[in-house]
Amino acid sequence: MKMKNSVREAIVGYSFIIIWIIGFIFLTAYPIIMSIIYSVNDVTIAGTGIKMQFSGLANYGVIFSSAGSDYLTALKEFLGQVILRVPIILVFSIIIALLLNQKIRFRGFFRTIFFLPVIISSGPVISELVSQGAAGENMMSSLTFLDSLQNTLNPVIADPIVTLFEEIIIVFWFSGVQVLLFLSALQKINKEIYEAAAIDGAGPWESFWKITLPSMKNIVFVNAIYTLVLLATYSENGVVTAIKNNMFSITTGYGVASAMAWAYFIVLALLLLIIVLLFRPGRESDKG
Repeated sequence: MKMKNSVREAIVGYSFIIIWIIGFIFLTAYPIIMSIIYSVNDVTIAGTGIKMQFSGLANYGVIFSSAGSDYLTALKEFLGQVILRVPIILVFSIIIALLLNQKIRFRGFFRTIFFLPVIISSGPVISELVSQGAAGENMMSSLTFLDSLQNTLNPVIADPIVTLFEEIIIVFWFSGVQVLLFLSALQKINKEIYEAAAIDGAGPWESFWKITLPSMKNIVFVNAIYTLVLLATYSENGVVTAIKNNMFSITTGYGVASAMAWAYFIVLALLLLIIVLLFRPGRESDKG
């Protein structure tokens, strides 16, 4: 009996993705499910293996106790950094993309230079750069206005700004993918629109605000989400470090660390929801 073409095509298709499916089940889905289970259990590691005793939401309560003070501090610092870093990275990426979109010599070389950090910025590399002062801390330490900020502003506002300046070079390292996405969006804009606007008397400034930026709204949305996720999974992120420290702590362990990880996920989900509400692709088209 001959096999139907649809069945044959399905078998061929699944044969290409079966390795990914197996990897997703054992390397992604299983750890996620186990982390949920750990977060509602008191987990202890004994010689015979992992022992769990159901504790409900007690692990989440530990987050707000003295044992979770480092985690909450790191989380507050992360929220302050996100408010500053995401807009700065987006603005910087747009400016660089506009410059690289011009007809200049060695344009391909400069595009490679800005994307190069994306390739080499692994966890160990970033840690080594930060430890050697390449993040910009040494360069900015001589600026007296940072001391003035710390002395005049509330620490909740001043600390994220000072940290941003101290790690300004590392922040710009996070702009490689965003620059490429903005650059591809710029190249898809019809040049005739700019010509028509120029005939009507629009200058470069008006063209940017009336043509360029609205045309890239969806890409801004994608880059905002990408930047947030990138900062959230950054190897030097204080929240991630706090979760790791609690994971191997005798007093907290896997259960509390899993609860902290899921609380962090909820915070990130809320931040992503805010980005969706702010940019919301196709909002104008829905009105039409």
